[in-house]
Amino acid sequence: MRLLLVEDDAMIGRSLQQGLKQDGYAVDWVRDGQMARLSLQDESYALVLLDLSLPRLNGRELLAELRQRGNAIPVLIITAHDSISDRVEGLDAGADDYLVKPFSFEELSARIRALLRRRSGVAEPVLRHGALTLNPSTHEVRLNESAVHLSAREFALLEALMRRPGVPLSRSQLENAIYGWGQEVDSNAIEVHIHSLRRKLGAEQIENVRGVGYRVPRP
Repeated sequence: MRLLLVEDDAMIGRSLQQGLKQDGYAVDWVRDGQMARLSLQDESYALVLLDLSLPRLNGRELLAELRQRGNAIPVLIITAHDSISDRVEGLDAGADDYLVKPFSFEELSARIRALLRRRSGVAEPVLRHGALTLNPSTHEVRLNESAVHLSAREFALLEALMRRPGVPLSRSQLENAIYGWGQEVDSNAIEVHIHSLRRKLGAEQIENVRGVGYRVPRP
């Protein structure tokens, strides 16, 4: 799952990027509104973490542009602006959630998971596919109630597939879901991860759609 972090404070941005990567997300971090605008034009993201006080183009202006263009990407505002009027203005401008600094990383993670569930139309926090279950909050995968150990990227790849059952995802879509900017990606990296997942979960759990990509079949 690929996120865009828009935060001009270097210490906060570095800390959030590191924590989110440990949670299994691919995170692109930019430090001003103009770079965020360009990133959103060029890349596909599952969610935006948006500070309001940004150089070059502030967060409110960027959010207004997104919604005026009909872009419905989930936006979680993270800001030090803590008045009720600030929160109301941010939510009315099109934000999906609003979190005031300082905040706990655990709360941020929970809010991200809730927004991603809402985006994918899944109310239950645990993703299920027959005897296979995946819990994004605990990073647990079980097959027939037995725990399955996956690497961080295997987990992220499986989550991307399970969030869209029956929909084939191309290699480039899967790379975007699990790799951020600046990360070197081997030409056969996705195939290697898919092979490992099939070995651990069973070949029937992930289908190859010839000429398109891979999917988790609908139960």
